[in-house]
Amino acid sequence: MEIKFTQANFDGEVVKSNIPVLVDFWATWCGPCQMVAPVIEKISKEYEGKIKVGKVNVDEEGALATVNGIVSIPTVMLFVNGKMVEKLVGARGFDEYAEIIEKHI
Repeated sequence: MEIKFTQANFDGEVVKSNIPVLVDFWATWCGPCQMVAPVIEKISKEYEGKIKVGKVNVDEEGALATVNGIVSIPTVMLFVNGKMVEKLVGARGFDEYAEIIEKHI
């Protein structure tokens, strides 16, 4: 299940999470983001219970995107113990996302 991350819940859901969290920074107008969406959904099902998966809409949550240094979307980050440990920029396939997750679970 994907979570919608916002300024209000990011600290509790991501920074203070006791399991790794995959965060997809995206926007509705971003074509590559739309291509990545089903892949992220598949990741959330495959790794359910092992990691949290969620999205940040950069148009709605600009401050959150800025704090996380987002300059290009899609950007997918993996957070472990509140720290960003992996970052993939641009549309990627399932295997690339799975590879960074496997290193940290």
